[in-house]
Amino acid sequence: CAPPDAVVWPQTVEQVQELAALCYRCHVPMVPFGTGTGLEGGVNAVQGGVCFDMSRMDAILELSLEDFSVAVEPGVTRKALNSYLRGTGLWFPVGTVGTGEQ
Repeated sequence: CAPPDAVVWPQTVEQVQELAALCYRCHVPMVPFGTGTGLEGGVNAVQGGVCFDMSRMDAILELSLEDFSVAVEPGVTRKALNSYLRGTGLWFPVGTVGTGEQ
């Protein structure tokens, strides 16, 4: 396991865009991170880089009951989404949403 050189906690799409542009210009790898429940290996910055911890981007943006769709930011957990959906007759049974679950 190789830790990143730095960790950032963006809170808006604009911050993600600015940080990604900076990493691109400086040829620095970007390593996205959710809440750490995935099976993909987590943060493994084998070439260094900046970890983008998306856990603070946890807003539920739009719900359409008609087509059973919901737009969420990458830090939304399954538990938070199901709490939001309570009372609508819908639920999300899969283990994670976006970047993971707390």
